[in-house]
Amino acid sequence: MKRTWAIIGVANVARSYDWYRSLFGQAPSTPAHDYFGQLRDDDGTVLLCLHQWGSHDHPTLASPERAEPGNGLLLFFRVDDFDAALARARDLGPELEEEPSINPATGTREFALRDPDGYYVMISELGSDG
Repeated sequence: MKRTWAIIGVANVARSYDWYRSLFGQAPSTPAHDYFGQLRDDDGTVLLCLHQWGSHDHPTLASPERAEPGNGLLLFFRVDDFDAALARARDLGPELEEEPSINPATGTREFALRDPDGYYVMISELGSDG
């Protein structure tokens, strides 16, 4: 088995943690540290790691001024509660980047929004192919 732990640089770990927790419909909780947090699914699978810009000596997480956050990155999540996720996303902000539509390549519904640090987040319906 293989797992990917996507780690993104954020200005405020607690704020971003709460934003993603709300988007995913997870129970209230707090990150383990003020500089790093992991969002996990109910089975313990890591969904996303949040790392405070400039904490520690990771060269690609040194500063958002080195490159525009999100340039070349698409955070793509497949969810089994698409309609509920859409409602939660609308509660998080005034508008979506992309309104719900059918992706012709996958045949599933999807929408996009921006997180508090400007990352482009695509939410896709989990189809029958899993």
